[in-house]
Amino acid sequence: MSLRRDFGLVFIIFLVEIAVFIFFLDVHLGDGGVNFAGLGSPLNDEDQGIMGSLRSGTDMSSSLVLAPERFALALFMGVFLGLAFEQFYKQESVRPPGGIRTFPLLAILGAMLWTLDPTTHLPFVIGMLAVAGWLGVFYAKRLQAQEADALRAELVVPATNLLAFTIGGVALAQPPWVVIAVATISALLLAGRVQLHRLADNVIADEVFTAAQFLLLAGVALPLLPTTPIAWLGAISPQRMLLAVVVISALSYFSYLVQTYLKPRGGALIAAALGGLYSSTATTVVLARRAHDGHNIRSERAGIILATALMYIRLLLVVAVFNLADAERLLVPSLALFVFSLAIASALYFFAREKFDGEPLAIAAGNPLQLGTALTFAVLFVLVTLATQWAQANYGHTGINILAAIVGFTDIDPFVLSLAQGSVVGMQAGGAAVAILIAAASNDALKAVYALIFGGRRQWLAALALIIIAIVTLVATVFVSFRP
Repeated sequence: MSLRRDFGLVFIIFLVEIAVFIFFLDVHLGDGGVNFAGLGSPLNDEDQGIMGSLRSGTDMSSSLVLAPERFALALFMGVFLGLAFEQFYKQESVRPPGGIRTFPLLAILGAMLWTLDPTTHLPFVIGMLAVAGWLGVFYAKRLQAQEADALRAELVVPATNLLAFTIGGVALAQPPWVVIAVATISALLLAGRVQLHRLADNVIADEVFTAAQFLLLAGVALPLLPTTPIAWLGAISPQRMLLAVVVISALSYFSYLVQTYLKPRGGALIAAALGGLYSSTATTVVLARRAHDGHNIRSERAGIILATALMYIRLLLVVAVFNLADAERLLVPSLALFVFSLAIASALYFFAREKFDGEPLAIAAGNPLQLGTALTFAVLFVLVTLATQWAQANYGHTGINILAAIVGFTDIDPFVLSLAQGSVVGMQAGGAAVAILIAAASNDALKAVYALIFGGRRQWLAALALIIIAIVTLVATVFVSFRP
C-alpha cells in the first residue's frame, strides 16, 4: 500500500514538472530566440513565422498545424485531471465514466477537432455536444437500472468530462497558464470535497446574505460611485469613501472568518494574532478579562502585546492601499515597531513562570461585513475627516497632532484612512505619517489602561510593555518628521 502511495506521489510530481517544462518551453518559443548550443543560430524571420503558426494556430495551407508543446500540455493536464477524478471516486462501488485514461483521450479529441476548423470551430462544438449527449444517455440508463442506488446523479461527472474535452481546445487557443490553472483548480475542488461540504454545513445563512451585501457594495456600488471629490471633504470622493469602508471591512473579515470557521488551535497567542488584524483594542480587553478570571497569565499577557505588534502591520497595509508615499515613510518605523513589539511578546511568553495551557480561544466579534457596521464606520470616517480639516484650518499641523492623540483613545482607522486619502489639503511632507504614529502611540496608552482596568495587577507587565511601545512609537515620529 505504501509503495502504491509513493508511486502516486511521484507520478503527480512528474506531471507537475512536465507542465512547468511545457510552460517554459512555450514561453521561450514565443520569444522567437530559441538557440540550442551548437545546433544553429536564433530563428530568422521566416522560421519565427512558421513557429508562430505552429503555436498560435494561424492558417497554414487552409489547416491548423498542431503545436507539439500545446498537444503535450493538453495530454498531461488531461492525465492530471483524470488522476484527481479517480481519487475522488475511488470509494464508490460503481465507477462513473471518466478517469485517468478517459480524460487524456477527451483532451486529445478536443485538440484534434479544434484543428479541423480554426475559423468557426464547428467540429469542436459538435464533439462537445456529442460527449454531453452520451453522458446524458448514460446517466438515464444507469438510473433506470439496478445500479441507480449505487450511482449518484450529480453534475460533477458530466462537468468534469466536458472540462477534460475542452482542455484540448483551450490548450491551443489560450496561454498555457490558463490550462494549468483550470486543471489545478478543478483537481483541488475534487480533492477538497469533504472539507468544502463541511464548510457549507457550518456556514450560517445570515453569513451568506451579509457576504452578498458586501459584494454588492464592492463589486457594483463602488465602481458606479462618482470619482469627483466632495468640496467639504477635501480630496475625498464618494468612491474613495466607500473604498475605505471596503478595505477595512475586508481586512477585518479575513480575521473574522478564520476565527469563526477554521477555529485554529494554539490558545491565546493565535487568537491574539488574528484579533490584532481585526482590532487590537478589543483583543486587549478580551485577554485582560480572561487573565483576571484565572486563565493562563503568560499567554494572555504575551497575546496582548502580539495583537499590538500586528496593529502596526495592519496600519501599514491600510495606508499602502491609498497612499504609497506615506506608506513608504511608515515602512521602516512600522516594521521596526512590529519587530520590537514581537520581541517583547516573546520575552513575556518564554521567560514567564506560568505554563501555557493551550486552551483554544476566539476573540468574540461581530461580522464586520454587516451593513450596520459598514454604515457606522462610514459616519465615523466623515466626522473624523471634518474634525481633521477643522484642526488643520484653525491650529495647523499642531492641531492635527493633538487630534491624533485624542483619536487614539477611540477607533483610529477612520483617522488613518482620512489622512491617507489626502483629506487635509496643504499638509507638509511626512505630516500624515507623523500623525498616524501619534494616534498609534495614543492607542497603545489606551490599551495599557484597559489592561490594568480589566486585568488588574495580573497584567501590570503587559501595561508597562504597552507604555514602552507607545514611547518608542513617539520616538519614531521624530525619525519620520526629519526624513527628507
